[in-house]
Amino acid sequence: MITPPSITRGDRVAIVAPAGKIDPAVVDFAEARLESWGLNVVLGEHIFNQHFQYAGTDEERLSDFQKALDDESVNAILCARGGYGLIRIVDQLDFTKFKTNPKWIIGFSDITILHSFIQSNLGIETLHATMAAGLKEDVSAETLRTSLFGESLSYELDTHPFSKPRDTMGILVGGNLALLCSLIGSVSDIDTEGKILFIEDVGEYLFRLDRLMWTLKRAGKLDKPAGLIVGNFNDMRDNDNPFGKTAYEIISEAVEAYDFPVSFGFPAGHEKDNRALILGRTVNLSINEKTTLNFYHPNS
Repeated sequence: MITPPSITRGDRVAIVAPAGKIDPAVVDFAEARLESWGLNVVLGEHIFNQHFQYAGTDEERLSDFQKALDDESVNAILCARGGYGLIRIVDQLDFTKFKTNPKWIIGFSDITILHSFIQSNLGIETLHATMAAGLKEDVSAETLRTSLFGESLSYELDTHPFSKPRDTMGILVGGNLALLCSLIGSVSDIDTEGKILFIEDVGEYLFRLDRLMWTLKRAGKLDKPAGLIVGNFNDMRDNDNPFGKTAYEIISEAVEAYDFPVSFGFPAGHEKDNRALILGRTVNLSINEKTTLNFYHPNS
């Protein structure tokens, strides 16, 4: 996998909104936070546009993202927010200049579509990390800063009772579970064989979560991964006729027949504590009395 160059003070970061519309006050705070790191911020031309639930029309959102991809003076692209909309424009993006001048693309949720497309087709690392709104959260923001500036990244956490202990190593892939399932069979579909798969989600009905896990199983995505990291699954919903299991119980049941290690409770996804993950990077996952996740430095 190709690692984009680390950010240094004075570099330029573009904030664009390729999916849902964004509150200008949120962008203002994000801009100030990035500037406090010594970075120069450029905003997408149409970032504050609104077209129903989108941050502008497909053409406007596509234009802003394409300009950020092609601009050689831009060293990273921070997606303002997720929501919905990237699936409508991803196949129209031209990554020709991006391939010769890789830069960090940052976001989560709907941005999973970009992460998956880039890793499956271009072999370039991306950052599953907090977006504009989350930069007000110090822990989340600091892990993003650490990743961008090329500093050593590792995590040590309490081991969740549902976790399946063991040590493993592999390239980290994944993102939002519902979106990963929606990409199966497309040019953005990810290969999980020998990889460590990360999943998270928000606001799903529990029966739909069960369906998503069965979709992974039936598509062979759980046949030969090196491991599984289960992030935040918050604001799960239930019907009047209860499903009978929690989100983690559903996932635990879905993977109980497999022998790969599983780490539950990783703080990444739709929560205030949303730790940065370098997708496409080789990691070492150790699940014992403590759970550690260490990212190999590209120069090591």
